[in-house]
Amino acid sequence: MSIPRGIRNNNPGNIRHGDKWQGLSPDQPDSAFCSFTTAEYGIRALGKVLLNYQAKHNLNTVRGLISRWAPPNENNTTAYVAGVARFLGVDPDAKITVAEHLLPLTRAIIQHENGQQPYSDDVIAKGVGMALGA
Repeated sequence: MSIPRGIRNNNPGNIRHGDKWQGLSPDQPDSAFCSFTTAEYGIRALGKVLLNYQAKHNLNTVRGLISRWAPPNENNTTAYVAGVARFLGVDPDAKITVAEHLLPLTRAIIQHENGQQPYSDDVIAKGVGMALGA
């Protein structure tokens, strides 16, 4: 079984090139998606994007967040929303505070994007903490 692209790139959210993220690898072998020096930096970027979705775009539901994260022209967004909402134990249209749900949101997105969640609790907590500025 091959290693998923997001895991290979230390970018478990599969964030596309565009921003100058902290922790970007000096070598960017993937033409579409960022490569990070560590998984923690990739997880930090994932968290920062979600926090910005709420702060800058007023997205505060799983449906709103995931519809922007994984638009229907590239994904089965309906299934993605349902999976993340189920993981969080919330209705897809229930209002949430991203910062309060960032850890489980991150876990759910990593699982959906990669078909697995290979990271320890410590790695995810460190990346999420970096996103929250802790």
